Amino acid sequence: MNKFRKIAVAAVSALLLLLLFVPLPGTAGADNTPPRAPGAVAGQPKSGPVFIIPVDQEIERGLQSFLERGFQEAANYGAVLIVLEIDTPGGLVDSAEQIGTLVRDSTIPTAAYIKGDAASAGSYIALNAGSIIMKPGSMIGAASLVDGSGKSVDDAKMVSYWKSKMVGAASLNGRDPEIAAGMMDVNLSVNKPELGVSKSKGQIIALSSAEALKAGYADSIAGTPEEAITWLGYSTADIFRVEHTGAEKMSHFLTNPIIMTILLFVGIAGIVIELLVPGFGAPGIIGTLAFALYFFGNYVAGFAGAETWLLFILGLVMLVLELFVPSFGILGLLGSVSLVAGVVRAAYSYTHALFSLGIAFAAAAVVIIIVAVTFKERGIWNRFILQDSLTKEQGFVPVPEKLDLIGSIGVSLTPLRPAGTAMVGGERVDVVTEGSFVNAGMSISVVKVEGGRVVVKEAEN
Repeated sequence: MNKFRKIAVAAVSALLLLLLFVPLPGTAGADNTPPRAPGAVAGQPKSGPVFIIPVDQEIERGLQSFLERGFQEAANYGAVLIVLEIDTPGGLVDSAEQIGTLVRDSTIPTAAYIKGDAASAGSYIALNAGSIIMKPGSMIGAASLVDGSGKSVDDAKMVSYWKSKMVGAASLNGRDPEIAAGMMDVNLSVNKPELGVSKSKGQIIALSSAEALKAGYADSIAGTPEEAITWLGYSTADIFRVEHTGAEKMSHFLTNPIIMTILLFVGIAGIVIELLVPGFGAPGIIGTLAFALYFFGNYVAGFAGAETWLLFILGLVMLVLELFVPSFGILGLLGSVSLVAGVVRAAYSYTHALFSLGIAFAAAAVVIIIVAVTFKERGIWNRFILQDSLTKEQGFVPVPEKLDLIGSIGVSLTPLRPAGTAMVGGERVDVVTEGSFVNAGMSISVVKVEGGRVVVKEAEN
């Protein structure tokens, strides 16, 4: 029995040792398990509200205001994830920085789903998110600095600054910083064959979805935002999409540079015509409405504050006062400066605002001149110009003409030097000589009468 017992114990011990070293299905030894997003629990998607916020326009302060509202709504609803659905050509660097900070500092986990292009400043925003998932055929990169006309910016200080921002954003989640630098610096050479990235001087890195996945600039590829959310380990049962409000859509339309120029043109022409050629009413109403739409669009977009309205109204009041209060042009100058300052400060770009204002003012000046000439009889200048003429035809004869005195002889009562008084035909008459002096008591003769002017000369003896 002891012998059999020893054999049984040995067999059990061998079986236990075998179980310890042989991996079972579903354990850590199964190295073909697909990777999951950080924090995702296998087989247990995290439930809760997931907010999808579109980034589908040029990056400027209007988009920044929209995203701030979206993040605030997500926080109010207790969202467990925010997905930025990106398709943008880029935009303003300062706005991209503010949005990047908003994404990076969010207490709610963030992910960027690139459904189209995350170009230029759009790539910077994507790099600040916790994860990047790309749609097949999408792109990230091409983040070189350009000015308003589309030309590359060669300012070494600006290039260095923007490069540091891109590199810092890439390093947040362990992405190769050299590739981020190569996305914006044309003078940089990048050779990363192990990551499938290579560029020489003069080129800019732009990665397709497949290239980004290989280079570590995308964590996964998904056909829809819902697939991306699932891959990240979250439930798709409670998805909210933040949409632009009617006011935001209208603001986006009104802040288009062409529409802004038209509104400024209509506003300037309408108000000036109403001031110079009063009585119509319609130009003033239309002009005021155009300016109201201009400021409304920029206010909703986050460009304009209350001070811009105040500057504009103050400038308008001073221009009106200039028409009635003599100020030697001071009120007009201050009013013009205040009005222009209000218009320019309300826009997202001072350069664009001044350019639009210049075009609008030139076009409005032509229209104003045409209207003023056409309706010159109704112009406000008629209030300051005496229109009546004191003519004979209108019955105005201030002094009766004494034509019957021509040739008459009289006596000078006072010295005529050359004007004085004389007695002519038994009547005291104010007279004037042709230039000579005549002493008092001298005989004179009337040579001509011009209205109330009686011209005499010394009579010949």
